[in-house]
Amino acid sequence: MIVWLNGTHGAGKTTTSALVQQLIPDSRVFDAEKVGETLMDITPGLPWTGNFQDWPPWRPLVVETARHVLDYAGGTLVMPMTVLVEQYWREISAGLARHRIPVRHFVLHADQETLRGRIEGDFDLGPSTFRLQYLEPYAEAARTWLHDEAEVIDTTTLTPTQAAQRIASSTTT
Repeated sequence: MIVWLNGTHGAGKTTTSALVQQLIPDSRVFDAEKVGETLMDITPGLPWTGNFQDWPPWRPLVVETARHVLDYAGGTLVMPMTVLVEQYWREISAGLARHRIPVRHFVLHADQETLRGRIEGDFDLGPSTFRLQYLEPYAEAARTWLHDEAEVIDTTTLTPTQAAQRIASSTTT
């Protein structure tokens, strides 16, 4: 199974995924961003689009990497990855479905003010204009399709531990 943690920057995906992994037996964290980083390391570089998710190889490589890891190790993959383009989510989820891999899709949500405050107050990464530029695309995706496609966990007032406990208990019932 895959437990996919979606949501924009500042929602708590990375922190929560590590906590979820501790709560779900035989689980591992697989950050699909690493697939994008691998594609970014190709030299000479692929034609730049502004986001590695726009590269057509990224989506099937995420599917195939997850499939091969699950075939090899079994268990559950906890995948913290923002996907805000509906077509991309459809490609990934359809690819996983073709391999009969069940997906529990969660969106870690917080209101815009909370997200902005978390991003601007991030002591590890520092304030980031890159991360801030995804607030509006996230809000648009949430309004138009994303919240309909997932179980929404509002992290505005939850600690990462509380969010992880909700996700883990939801996946075992």
